[in-house]
Amino acid sequence: MTVALEMREIVKDFPGVRALDRVNFTIEPGQILGLCGENGAGKSTLMKILSGVIPHPEYEGRILIAGAEKRFRTTKEAEQSGIAIIHQELSLFPQLTVAENLFMGNEVARRGVIDWDETRSSAVRLLERFRINIDPDDLVSDLNIGENQLVEIARALSKNARFLILDEPTSALTGEEVVKLFSILRDLRQSGVACVYISHKLDEVKELCDAIAVLRDGRTIGEPMPTATLNKADIVRAMVGRDIAHLYPRVEHAPGETILEIKNFSVDHPFLPGERIIEDAAMHVREGEILGIYGLMGSGRSELLTAIFGGFAPDEFSGEVFIRGNRVKIQSPCDAIRAGIGLCTEDRKILGLFLEAGLDFNISIAALGRFFAGRGVVDRHRELETVRESIRTLGVKTPSEFQTVKNLSGGNQQKGLLGRWLLSRPSILFLDEPTRGVDVGAKSEIYQIMNRLKMENKGIVMVSSDLPELLGMSDRVMVMREGRLVAECAIGDATPEKLGALATGNV
Repeated sequence: MTVALEMREIVKDFPGVRALDRVNFTIEPGQILGLCGENGAGKSTLMKILSGVIPHPEYEGRILIAGAEKRFRTTKEAEQSGIAIIHQELSLFPQLTVAENLFMGNEVARRGVIDWDETRSSAVRLLERFRINIDPDDLVSDLNIGENQLVEIARALSKNARFLILDEPTSALTGEEVVKLFSILRDLRQSGVACVYISHKLDEVKELCDAIAVLRDGRTIGEPMPTATLNKADIVRAMVGRDIAHLYPRVEHAPGETILEIKNFSVDHPFLPGERIIEDAAMHVREGEILGIYGLMGSGRSELLTAIFGGFAPDEFSGEVFIRGNRVKIQSPCDAIRAGIGLCTEDRKILGLFLEAGLDFNISIAALGRFFAGRGVVDRHRELETVRESIRTLGVKTPSEFQTVKNLSGGNQQKGLLGRWLLSRPSILFLDEPTRGVDVGAKSEIYQIMNRLKMENKGIVMVSSDLPELLGMSDRVMVMREGRLVAECAIGDATPEKLGALATGNV
């Protein structure tokens, strides 16, 4: 079979670190190639070079398509050679319609004037072609995260790409949307389109991809391997260079007294008068316990944690919060932090991290009171020593504690966010999708941190869309549906089928 695209001896350096070290990469026509590796292995950097995001000559090495060398200085040049990329961070314009977003930069025009009727008609045909049930006149800001992801995918496909790169495309999709995406990609494979599929979800990689290429520490590990010959353990071993015996290492620990309890907790919808996001919720968390919360997207899981943490205006929620039996009044995140609550948000980049600031600032910001030397002055030396110890303990891979957070990989960003809340010494830690977009090695490390906190008698509430993770790490599971906590299951009674039925109301 003729080779469609090659990357040869690719080298890319960032300040203080070599991200790619003589990487070789090949993909053939009509092939879906999985690209696996830990966070920081160089996957996204390699694909940014291929798609022109990192322009020539800011890297060394060669890109060849059908044997001809290409040097992309812009993403437009890459697109003209048939390369489209769907980034992990979405790049849609929220105040524009779906149709406008689909053809942004590739407008349907006559004599330099945009033909809006044809734009809409083209959008309808494109969405119907890929069986995406979204109105082209809807504003992107009115779509949920999963629908945004499908629009991003459709936009890339509108460019008739011969090479499609997907970076964690299912991180925000429901199971039904994942099935739809896989059907689209298989159709593209039949038409000769080559796809590079980057994902930490190894079950998806096994199911979809024809072969798997692995990067570790910026280097290619062997040749691409046929998926049919591999199991998950083989892929993990290639990625991390070691065996991970127990992916979900839950420890048995007798829970103590109730540390957090909420009663009659309701949250009004901030934009729809008379509507509620959360309705009359009640739950409790005990010392040394991991309480899992499961529900479909839009069920109110994240909103519940955000509201308890003081993330809504005081007049938008009602109910009672008790910590160790004492009623507390939480009207802001500052109140929650003082009460001993920490929150790792679902979207670390928008709601969690200060991307333009250093890792030191991001880790210490919630615990600056520990470093006051008097008169509001921070003891910078003691602060940095503590931050460095946190970085060592959590295994954050960074050139220094001053590294700008936006330049860290997803897994290291997540560890930095987790380090912030550990430094604040919470009694109760809310973890909202704690391993989304995190590689298998970093997941294992995060689970070990959760176990350590559990053994220290902290209370943990974990929201997760990953059912194996939820069942593997939780001691007890509650299910949300349409803003209500509708059921509680002991971990021994919880199965994927039972939780799925409870979450959808099919009981």
